[in-house]
Amino acid sequence: MKKINIVGVPEHFNLPWHLAIEDGAFHDRGIDLNWTDIPEGTGRMCQMLRDGETDIAIILTEGLVKDIVAGNPSKIVQVFVQSPLYWGVHVGSSSAYRNMEDLKGKKAAISRFGSGSHLMAYINADNQGWDYSDLKFEVVNNIDGAIEVLTEGTADYFMWEHFTTKPIVDKGIFRRIDDCPTPWPCFVIAVRDEVLSKNSSVIKHVLEVINIYTADFKDIPSIDRMLSNRYEQKIVDIQEWLSITRWSQENITPITVKNIQDQLAKLNIIESSLPYSKIVTNV
Repeated sequence: MKKINIVGVPEHFNLPWHLAIEDGAFHDRGIDLNWTDIPEGTGRMCQMLRDGETDIAIILTEGLVKDIVAGNPSKIVQVFVQSPLYWGVHVGSSSAYRNMEDLKGKKAAISRFGSGSHLMAYINADNQGWDYSDLKFEVVNNIDGAIEVLTEGTADYFMWEHFTTKPIVDKGIFRRIDDCPTPWPCFVIAVRDEVLSKNSSVIKHVLEVINIYTADFKDIPSIDRMLSNRYEQKIVDIQEWLSITRWSQENITPITVKNIQDQLAKLNIIESSLPYSKIVTNV
């Protein structure tokens, strides 16, 4: 039995992994896939890949590309979710800010530098035509930290996945001003180079299993109810999310990697670009 450590956010996107683990699908191929939830998100998972604390990460595409350019010894082996991620732009319920323009020059709460909440603040600023060199940030680690600073008013807005934060909006803790979708596939499967060199056949089996589950995921009977119960979401919100979410069984394309690097370079998030083969590999 080969032990493989894998990490991802504790969100509804990753239910196919949990179902496959619970069904023993990886175990049947001689793989002990050890899943750990990482609520801090992409910045923390990048560090775990660097430190050898995990073998695989289900991670935001732009955050991983940025970190590989910065020296993270990992590769993208496949797209996991092909559709964009819809980042809700949130303020505290008592905030005076009512529209996107009100947030110009204000402070964004982020989980950590290099995280999706950090990078998407730049994408959002660019979309709005703001001077993104003036962006200000406060590190809050996770959603609980964001609730605290937005409620206290020490930060002004927080970007996080629309449906994950929907219950917080419904409770009147956050107010959503708008959504900012990623201009590329949102989640990829990343593997450390050392693991790829030593256990590429194991990683190939992991991909084969998860691709079976994602290909049929939406056809699972009462999958909307299962997701609603597990992730404490209203079933109508889960049904909307399922309608716009597409999983993938293919690798990321060269043009997509180029577009991501071009955008990150434009925003001064990376200073140089890498060839496709230094970011992506096939197993």
